[in-house]
Amino acid sequence: MVDVDTPAKAPEKDPVKRAAALWATVVAVPVTVIVGVIAFLTIMPENPDKPEKAANPIPSAPVVMDAPRLDEQTARACLAVTSQLPAKIRDLQGRPVSAGAEQNAAYGEPAITVACGVPQPIMCTTPEDTTPGCVAMDTELLIMNNVCWYAAPGAGAATITTMDREVPVRVTVPSYYENPAQWANEFSDTLVKTVKSRAAGTMPSGCE
Repeated sequence: MVDVDTPAKAPEKDPVKRAAALWATVVAVPVTVIVGVIAFLTIMPENPDKPEKAANPIPSAPVVMDAPRLDEQTARACLAVTSQLPAKIRDLQGRPVSAGAEQNAAYGEPAITVACGVPQPIMCTTPEDTTPGCVAMDTELLIMNNVCWYAAPGAGAATITTMDREVPVRVTVPSYYENPAQWANEFSDTLVKTVKSRAAGTMPSGCE
């Protein structure tokens, strides 16, 4: 007699385990879809059809600026500054000014302006100091690329003025532009090269 192997009987499936597997699949699929959608939205641009903001057209007229008379030493220092200023900052092209090209400069529209030889902001000597226009002692000064600046916000523009240079330089940034101090910082390297810093002990403590 030849023995014939009897096929092994397939194990019966546990209905509890089968139900659990089905539920795991039902839950996993939506979660996977949600994760995929989130990843897609994260890397997708907010508006792929929206072009980058273009620079405003530059008017043909020069930028109107005052040019007060400077003493010889200040005028010489300011000429050194303006002669070394960049032709453009970021995407803003330099523009002619109505007066004092040897001490003033302008960029873009609305114009960011640079004025050399301006009055030096004065720090208040005490918390109770009532000197008109003095800068409060606890005002935070900004040291950017080795230049100390005082930033005064305004309704239409911020004015950022050097506090540590022998000849003060003021940058006026219209509110059209974000982060005005960073725009002023575009000129820091030029000022370090062209204008000496004030002697130790003569500049505000926040600059040292």
